[in-house]
Parts: sequence; structure tokens; C-alpha cells
Amino acid sequence: LVNRVVSRLIQAIRSTDGSFSSIERLGAGSYYEHVKISGPNEFDIMLVIPVARLQLDTSDDTGAYYYLTFKRNPKEKYLLKFLDEDGKLSAFKMLEALREIIKREVKNIKDVEVTVKRKKAASPAITLQIKNPPAEISVDIILTLEVQQSWPPSTQDGLKIEQWLGRKVRADFRNKPLYLVAKQNKREKVIRGNTWRLSFSHIEKAIIINHGSSKTCCEADGPKCCRKGCLKLLKYLVEQLKKKHTKELEKISSYHVKTTFFHSCVTWPNDTDWHLEDLDHCFQKYLGYFQCCLQKCQLPHFFIPQYNLLSLEDKATSNFLLRQINYELNNGFPIFWE
Repeated sequence: LVNRVVSRLIQAIRSTDGSFSSIERLGAGSYYEHVKISGPNEFDIMLVIPVARLQLDTSDDTGAYYYLTFKRNPKEKYLLKFLDEDGKLSAFKMLEALREIIKREVKNIKDVEVTVKRKKAASPAITLQIKNPPAEISVDIILTLEVQQSWPPSTQDGLKIEQWLGRKVRADFRNKPLYLVAKQNKREKVIRGNTWRLSFSHIEKAIIINHGSSKTCCEADGPKCCRKGCLKLLKYLVEQLKKKHTKELEKISSYHVKTTFFHSCVTWPNDTDWHLEDLDHCFQKYLGYFQCCLQKCQLPHFFIPQYNLLSLEDKATSNFLLRQINYELNNGFPIFWE
């Protein structure tokens, strides 16, 4: 159902506006990493526009958010209409144009009931609701630029996977194109909507799918590990706690869980550290690592180590989540049985 709707939209987007004629789709997020928990009711689809070269200027000290400008005479003349008055490529303008095309096309889809949800402030996604009785499916469409150039300096010391997946794999990953998503930087002094955030979802997906230090880990005839099992358990725990305490935990996302997972895999790099039959022990280890991060309010972005995903201004959120997790841990995880 999702594929049918998205394929139609992509066709319409390509043919309506020259600026988006080269758009490609890429499935990202938990469904495509095969770590989706509960039902398949949420999908992230990246719509990728290839760009040859851009100049990246940091917009704050995280090393994650950038202003983009074109080098001399860009090949992508069709994107020039999205520049703001300072000559920066405006994420806001591009998203608006894309949203308009999607809203128009959705009206022409007769065989499925699809609506475009109202815009959420600072969200990089255009969200579709697809009626699929008895439930609804939500599809986040994320506008992404794929830039063929080397990763910026802030990523130099990230992706510390040498001991786990090997030096060669790290080098291969760092040769992949750079992805930037249209994402508002809340720290900007004057909010203009022209910032872009680095995205590594294509690499994250590859890591989760080939997660073993030995190449055969979790293959049909290879040894099985419990890495993904642990990730799903912690995702489920946090998701259930978020449902219960929506307001208190609105700043916590599954990305915190995923980042902690990558750090845990680096801390315990061998497949023997994650024997399938040791799931309970491994989960406690991974959960303990997450508790430490919450306690210290310190969770470095896996690819951009200077960027702390649990900053001190969110200390109250971290403490709240830590208390909830401790309660669950000490009482045999009642939330798993509800």
C-alpha cells in the first residue's frame, strides 16, 4: 500500500517540477533496518536529490547543521530558484514546493484514502496518513540532498568501528556520498528555515544489516547473535514509556536508543559478546550503558562526536527517563507484560 502511494507521488513529483526531476527514493528507519517493533504502521521514505558539489558552512557548534551554497556555476541550475536573499539554499523553500506538489497529487489518488498532515514546526518531514482499516499508516517523506563530496571535519573522529567492523568497512562508509536533510536548527539566532542537517541513515541501515564482526553473523547458516534483539527490546521499552509519559519524554526519540546501540557494539565489538542465548545478560549490559548516558547527560552522536544528543538543558528529561527505567528494571519490567 505504501509503495503504491509513494510510487505515484514520485512519478508526479518528477514530472511536475524540473527541480525535482532527478529525485530517487530510499527507505530509511526501522522498517527498512528490520528492527521495526509492533506493527508496520510507520515508514520513513527519503526522497533524494543528487547534487554534485556544495559549500558547507557550519550554523552552530554541533557540527551537524549547515548552511549550503553552490560553488561557481552549478550543474543544478534548476535549484537556483530555492536560494534565499543571501544565496543560501533554503530548506524551507524546497520543502514548501515539494509539499505543494504532494498535496495536489494526493487529491488525485482515488483508490486509497491519503491525507497530508499539518506541518509540524521544525520537523523535516512531510507526513502522509494512509487509511488502512482498522488502522492508519503514517509515512514520513524526508527531503534529502545527496552530495558527492567528502564528509566535513566534524565527522573525522566519529564512526569508531575499526575494532568491531574493521578499518576497511569504515573507509568504505566514509567514501559514500554525504546526505543532508532539510532540518530546522532550533539554536539558530534568527530562525530562517535555511539550515540542513547531516544524515547518516544510509550508513546506519548498512551497519544494522551487516552488524557482525565476522561476515557470517546472523546469516542463514552462520552463528546468530542477539544484537538486534537487544536493540528491539530497548526500543520497545522506550516507546512504551513514551506512550505513558508523552509530555515528559517528548525530547527522547528512538534515535537515542539507536545511537547507544552503536556505542555498545563498539564497546563490546566481538560476536562472542552477543551470544544469542545471552540475550538477557546482553540486554542488561546495553541498558546499563544507556542508563550511564542518561545519568551523565552525555550521548555523543555516533558520527559527529562533538554533538551531544543529551544536552544539559534536557537534564530533567534524562533524569525522568532514568527513574522510569530504574523502576522497570527493579520490578521485572512490568511494562513488557501490560
